[in-house]
Amino acid sequence: MTTQVFGHKSPDTDSTGSPIIWAWYLNEVKGEAAKPVLLGEPNTEAAFMLSHWNLDKPEIISDVAADAPVVIVDTNNPAELPASINSADIRAIIDHHKLVGGLETKGPIDITVRPLACTATIMVDLMGDDAAKMPKEIKGAALTCILSDTMEFRSPTTTDHDRAVAEKLAADLGIDVSDYAAQMFAAKSDVSAFSDAELIRMDSKEYEVDGVKFRVSVLETTAPEIPLDRKASLMETMTTVCAEDGVDDVLLFVVDILKEEATLLVPNDRVKGVAEKSFGASVAGDSVVLPGIMSRKKQIIPNLKV
Repeated sequence: MTTQVFGHKSPDTDSTGSPIIWAWYLNEVKGEAAKPVLLGEPNTEAAFMLSHWNLDKPEIISDVAADAPVVIVDTNNPAELPASINSADIRAIIDHHKLVGGLETKGPIDITVRPLACTATIMVDLMGDDAAKMPKEIKGAALTCILSDTMEFRSPTTTDHDRAVAEKLAADLGIDVSDYAAQMFAAKSDVSAFSDAELIRMDSKEYEVDGVKFRVSVLETTAPEIPLDRKASLMETMTTVCAEDGVDDVLLFVVDILKEEATLLVPNDRVKGVAEKSFGASVAGDSVVLPGIMSRKKQIIPNLKV
């Protein structure tokens, strides 16, 4: 059977590119039948990556069949995976997030979880000398994933190793990192075609703090004025998203990549309390600027208090 390789729901660049990278490796190097799939539409930056490197958009699936062989990348959280994930035959997990628990396998598997900024960095390491065999488009996907997850090395999750791998890939491809990253971020910032609900869910994860369920959404952009101009309608739509998704509140952070700060929308008293307790902020209106806050994984999720 063909192994399906996929990342988390609401796929960002890493969860779009890493399945493509690893499926290539399994097929072309390991001789194992594999295909990348997605658990939703890729975001605008991921779509740019597919177009720029002439990569086919993977099939979008809604669930997995019982006993279907799968490899999970860029997450280990059952809430971000298909409903039937524990009935599938999980063969491997490759990730860079904290262990959440809840996944069940049918036997011993390969698990690699490393404190690096990007899943693609881990994959290049796991390939070893075989990484040199990656064709141009696969190297391009890996570079895009790393630059996305590190925000061109601005994110506090960035390690020296992520940077070194990205710079080696860029040199192999003859690409100027800054120029290419600017193209990526421009694509990511073009969110005009998306509804408010789509923006809220686009790059989001569910997270519970002391019994309160949040959808923690992050919009990384070089043009923060575009989503912030829609602040009123975004906050109105949060109520609908909460009801539809079964969460108590939405925390929407608009991350300004260039200024290296986040603006948190504050639609109610609970979110105001979260901002004040979690980040020591003083909230006077319906939004608050949080200097230096860029990473959901390293700076937002670990600090959340209600």
